Amino acid sequence: MKVHAEPKALTEPLPGGRDRATVVVEPLKAGEVQAPPAFFERAGGRLETLKTIGIGTPRSRFTWAPCPAFLIHHPGVGAILVDAGLHPSVAARPSANLGRLVASLGRPRLGAGQDVPAQLRARGLEPRDIKVVVMTHLHFDHASGMSEFPSSTFVVSAPEWRAATTDPRPILRGYRPAHYDYVFDYRTVAYQGQAIGSYSSFGFTFDLFGDGSVRLASTPGHSAGHQSVICRLRDRDFLIAGDAIYTIAQLNGAPEPPRPIDRRLWRRSLQELRLFHRQYPQAVIVPGHDAEFWPSLETRYG
Repeated sequence: MKVHAEPKALTEPLPGGRDRATVVVEPLKAGEVQAPPAFFERAGGRLETLKTIGIGTPRSRFTWAPCPAFLIHHPGVGAILVDAGLHPSVAARPSANLGRLVASLGRPRLGAGQDVPAQLRARGLEPRDIKVVVMTHLHFDHASGMSEFPSSTFVVSAPEWRAATTDPRPILRGYRPAHYDYVFDYRTVAYQGQAIGSYSSFGFTFDLFGDGSVRLASTPGHSAGHQSVICRLRDRDFLIAGDAIYTIAQLNGAPEPPRPIDRRLWRRSLQELRLFHRQYPQAVIVPGHDAEFWPSLETRYG
């Protein structure tokens, strides 16, 4: 597998930071995919693998899981995005962007005006107004809409970029290279060196703008280089966990996901999230695909 983009290492904060800056966060549901409950929390038993892909589970018991993206308003940088949601074309023809296998198994759906560019325009923004797009990871349900932001700087972890661009069987790992095979401005964070510090329970974090308003936290395990995003609001933190946890119940002992790429690393990341949750119970923590949790979110946090 070969992609055409050549990323640049991000070893110091991006410009635009402001002293004591806080941000405003708007959660955006940018489509849905359908999966059995055992895909998110392992079922156990001899037939666990079959249950994970839905064998033996009627479609009526499948979950419509949200595909989140997040719009962040920074006082110096402007509009920032975390993840890209499903591509607008998924509304009419899912297989064109996601491939036949994903379209068949996941039955992705995207309502009118639900894609990220449409939601931005409803807020008076255009895709070109998004200065930075942080990718928690590059799996298809997060990266599908990346092509809509050619003017943005994309920030991804170095291990994630390496895995997504060198794996000989990317589809089996959740990647679709066509989603990120563009000559865009890619910056990679290696979570090594002087710019990397700790924050609360997280051992490896990167201060994206140097002002503490948006921190990236290394939370690998779900994928090789998964990262979460910690946003500083006026009175608390807003933590975009991504797929480091699928459901909010996994913070409190619910079954693990069935197939992380590295279960040992996933458990380490989960422990950091659980410690953060205990230390800062007032913080908002958003899991990756929790259909029951999503409706409880406010439309805007600041």
